[in-house]
Amino acid sequence: MLLELTRYRQPVNDFARTFKPEDVAGEGDAYRIVGPVGLAFEIHKDKDKFRLVGTVTTELELACSRCLEPFRLPVAAPFDLRYLPASEASTDGEREVDDEDLETSYYENDAIDLNELLREQFYLALPMKPLCLDDCRGLCAQCGTNLNTGSCDCAPVWEDPRLAPLKNLLK
Repeated sequence: MLLELTRYRQPVNDFARTFKPEDVAGEGDAYRIVGPVGLAFEIHKDKDKFRLVGTVTTELELACSRCLEPFRLPVAAPFDLRYLPASEASTDGEREVDDEDLETSYYENDAIDLNELLREQFYLALPMKPLCLDDCRGLCAQCGTNLNTGSCDCAPVWEDPRLAPLKNLLK
């Protein structure tokens, strides 16, 4: 999905659309989009520079880091992005990255790729360690039973094999 910038001639324009999950989904993502994707933003235009300020909303399905069960994560991510023409991209070798550079992207052929914008916002909204519950108990390390839904009779015994020679000294 491309946002054709030539259609927007006023200094401030509004954009609001709702997309189906299959229209936005990418291959190999760490999440699955399970709800409609709402995208709303204002387009601020200054000659060939654009600033998009808005929010993206949807619901993502992730795998829990402890029990591996799928769970849903609601997303309401605000963003404030600046877009410059690709011809202004600096290729001067090494230079220090400013805070403003982290919010600047580049567009080509008078169009912004909305799929890339959405994927970026989804990845920024993902938690570092996704958990289905704050107190998720995870899986048993020996038999693999999900400890949130059942229990097992495994003894929580683990010996460090590097210490085995020291254990022989006690005999």
